[in-house]
Amino acid sequence: MSATAAGDVLNVAVIGAGRIGRVHARSVLAHPGTRLALVADASPVAAREVAESAGTRWTDQVDDVFADDQVDAVVVASPTPFHVDHIVAGVASGKAVLTEKPVDLDLRRVDACLEQIRGSEHRVMVGFNRRFDAGIQEIRQRVLAGDVGEVEQVVVTSRDPSPPSPEYIASSGGIFRDMTIHDLDMVRFLVGEVATVQATGHQLDPVTGDHHGAVLVLTARSGALATIVNSRHNASGYDQRVEVVGPRGALSQANHRPTAVSYSSAEFSDRQRPWVNFFLERYAQAYAAELDAFVRAVRTGEAPSPGIADGRAALLLADCAVRSAATGRAVAVEELDPATATAVAPTTAGGQQ
Repeated sequence: MSATAAGDVLNVAVIGAGRIGRVHARSVLAHPGTRLALVADASPVAAREVAESAGTRWTDQVDDVFADDQVDAVVVASPTPFHVDHIVAGVASGKAVLTEKPVDLDLRRVDACLEQIRGSEHRVMVGFNRRFDAGIQEIRQRVLAGDVGEVEQVVVTSRDPSPPSPEYIASSGGIFRDMTIHDLDMVRFLVGEVATVQATGHQLDPVTGDHHGAVLVLTARSGALATIVNSRHNASGYDQRVEVVGPRGALSQANHRPTAVSYSSAEFSDRQRPWVNFFLERYAQAYAAELDAFVRAVRTGEAPSPGIADGRAALLLADCAVRSAATGRAVAVEELDPATATAVAPTTAGGQQ
């Protein structure tokens, strides 16, 4: 990687010209240390549209990315079933990789990916962009500084304004692997490893078979309890809140609005604008900060965070949530981990371990 070694601009290719691929393409274009060198998508129309708007090259053959010596790093924003193949090919071709979550929907495929890139794991970063939100960064730093004391409770609220299409949900892996996985990673980011997961799904969609919402209670190895509240729809908008509580105090992050101005009159008190519309607006800063962290890791040779092991851990927790919602009992993480050497007896229905 001559460009990175010389400290020059990092040449980045984006695989995937859909909604999230376009987000990453814009981040690459806006970063002073990166250049969008290539856009790849199986749809030549989509690839051309994104590339031409950025004044760069495009291809409908993904293998072109890995064969291109001008490309230093790859952002994998392709559909989830292709993530593992693109991660492995990217590492094998000597490139750094930033991949969208989840790494895969099957934990065993993630393990196979880890085996294939063993020794080069430090070249892969997983896109849990919410870790890079400025408010979440401050909460984590203040937790580590002891501002709340030993964390006792975490509450993560994540409600979408409206559900995605049935076609999207059908191939997404379901609410826990697609939506909740961000919040599961957030819990690990704030309180460390999780021991058990108890999940209850709300209302099954007759078309997709997926839950409209869910509530999860996680027990961390530290003893902290974390509650995650999810919904695919919310009349008041994109609801994104986090609270961390300990014996010395509490830290919380409220929803973002386009402005902090409020209006009061004879009819209203503190009337405010609606929350920002969706993740593209709410986490625009986080996506930019995520890319910046990736670029720094590539340049320094340090292992990025979150890494592929974090992607595996979050998917394992999502699998536990799926099992818990189906069985009505708490699920110990070791129970579903293929890497666990000794089988762990399942917990009794409704019990905690």
